Amino acid sequence: MIKASNIYKSYGELPILKGINLHIKAGEIVSIVGASGAGKTTLLQILGTLDKADSGSLLINNKEIAQLKGAKLADFRNKEIGFVFQFHQLLPEFTALENVCMPAFIGGVKPAEAQVRAKELLNYLGISARQNHKPSALSGGEQQRVAVARALMNKPSVILADEPSGNLDSKSAEDLHQLFFQLRADLGQTFVIVTHNQSLAAQSDRQLTIKDGIIMNE
Repeated sequence: MIKASNIYKSYGELPILKGINLHIKAGEIVSIVGASGAGKTTLLQILGTLDKADSGSLLINNKEIAQLKGAKLADFRNKEIGFVFQFHQLLPEFTALENVCMPAFIGGVKPAEAQVRAKELLNYLGISARQNHKPSALSGGEQQRVAVARALMNKPSVILADEPSGNLDSKSAEDLHQLFFQLRADLGQTFVIVTHNQSLAAQSDRQLTIKDGIIMNE
């Protein structure tokens, strides 16, 4: 489903990734761990097509990402990849429902159609009663569930999560982790998760460790 081969990335004179090879299968939950500065977030950004490798190959659903440019790359990203960030990245001026709808709006889906799916997702995630609240009126756990709903909006092939529970209390973090596994069970959702949370990493199907810019145990 995702195949990265010989990925290199440097910033100026500083090498970050030094030949990353990985293969993520559909329906897997894979955690990426390692010390701060090891290259975890850089790798996730490349897998999410938010950044480009200096060299190497990235295939997602048999699409060679290097061949996609501009609007085609943005459209592919919007349809195929969902993102969950540590600090939610919700738009503060919009309600939970409107935030969830954003990926569909970007993809040209009609508002009425988008709202139907968004409401279904918020109901599934147990926060339909909060759909008309803005992020400032939501708890951290609720905000992250809205972010998960937004990531699911366009039925992506994979969700990439960068420290998704890093800003949550222990109970909310555990609830979020269990939600990921429930989404895999119910929807067959694939997850690639950068995390320092050892409990989440241990529960994953695989745990990949990045050290000095390479994956030690793929």
